[in-house]
Amino acid sequence: MRKASLGDQASQEWLYRQYSKAMFNICTRMTGNQNDAEDLLQESFMIAFRNLHQLKEPAQFGGWLKRIVVNECIRFCKKNTYWTSWDEQWDETLSNEEPEWWQTVDIKMVHQEIKALPDGCRQVFNLYVLEDYSHKDIAGELGISESTSKSQYHRARQLLKERITKKIQVHG
Repeated sequence: MRKASLGDQASQEWLYRQYSKAMFNICTRMTGNQNDAEDLLQESFMIAFRNLHQLKEPAQFGGWLKRIVVNECIRFCKKNTYWTSWDEQWDETLSNEEPEWWQTVDIKMVHQEIKALPDGCRQVFNLYVLEDYSHKDIAGELGISESTSKSQYHRARQLLKERITKKIQVHG
């Protein structure tokens, strides 16, 4: 880690190989496309390598890098997403929803469908479900209202359920 923080290219390449696949998956889930994900991954690693000297515990590199990646994805999403507002009718629906049904479906299918969600839905769903952000935190990070975060999350769940159910019915 020390060598990488001093600019040693071989050490940085080793870190990149160790963490790039997992971080790329986060970027792809958040952006929905490979080109933006690749750009964000590269930018995130550049930020990490520039600031590596700030990391006190080398064992924390993975979590620290993940925070950088998620923050870069959020920054990107703030600039490239149109948000729709909350419809009050969903308040009751959200409180009466069934458990997380997608946890019983093949994870590859779920990830594929997450990538295909509209931008706002995909970003909120990823942050809420996969990164464990609260709607309040999502609202603050993305510059939207908490109710818009809830609306986007509900819409994402609805779209995922419809699309996955249809796929299962067609392909078994």
